[in-house]
Amino acid sequence: MTLVSIAVNNPLIDGRQSDRALMVRRGVQLLLTDMRFAVLPELALANGRRADLIALSERGEIWIVEIKSSIEDFRVDRKWPDYRRYCDRLFFATHAAVPLDIFPEDCGLLLSDGYAGHVVREAPEHRLAPATRKAVTLDFSRAAAQRLMMAEWAARTPRE
Repeated sequence: MTLVSIAVNNPLIDGRQSDRALMVRRGVQLLLTDMRFAVLPELALANGRRADLIALSERGEIWIVEIKSSIEDFRVDRKWPDYRRYCDRLFFATHAAVPLDIFPEDCGLLLSDGYAGHVVREAPEHRLAPATRKAVTLDFSRAAAQRLMMAEWAARTPRE
């Protein structure tokens, strides 16, 4: 049973994401959920960057997934190394039309068709410092709670 719907006027789909990026995102979200991660899209990090997806495991492990929907998308975006300081594992995610050999070997790789995803390459682990883990986990928790509250309010707001 759905408690709230966030499909209408979703602030996490702000028009910057292409249809292909949203398709990749959906499949990766389903994969990570199946792996028993809690997943949030578009989480602002302390350095001002925004992670496409951030996932928190049952053990508290933090993964960041950077979505790339084309070769050009990967080539023009060089901010992804800035995410390493905020996760235990860093992944790229894409779809079958993007050649997988363009992605760096020192990052994990996920493939999505929008309905499912799978791990092509595991990401090497680089454990977060305890203080950083606590800060990211708190940011994750607070953002999730805020988004749930906003979704509930939006669902209860009378439509004109």
